[in-house]
Amino acid sequence: MAQPLTIFDVAGRAMSAQLVRMNTTASNLANAGGVAGSEAAAYRSMKPVFQTSYDKASGLATVDVKQVVTAGPAPTKRYDPNHPMADANGDVFESAVDESREMVDMLETARAYKNNVEVLQTAKSLILDTLRLGK
Repeated sequence: MAQPLTIFDVAGRAMSAQLVRMNTTASNLANAGGVAGSEAAAYRSMKPVFQTSYDKASGLATVDVKQVVTAGPAPTKRYDPNHPMADANGDVFESAVDESREMVDMLETARAYKNNVEVLQTAKSLILDTLRLGK
């Protein structure tokens, strides 16, 4: 039988999920403006899909990353016959990464991660204070 989740487990799993979100956001920003010779080869934004996980033993819920999917608009076709990656028609396909949206996601992710760090620090502090009371 699995051990019930603790507040440390919940916050740690939430931090892991936010780390995946941060990594996909960083990848999206790194590939903004990237060009490919076909629509299929062009970069598409990635987003994690979160799933709530309930623990009946403790009554706590946390989050896990269910999968990472491509999301957002299709790459933009642009006529540029002089580009080295242009196809036979002279078109290149530019990734359609919305850099403003990605920056907002990055800020939200950083705040969520920080909030979970504060949860861990508060729980640790409460445990230490409780131990000091027993002395």
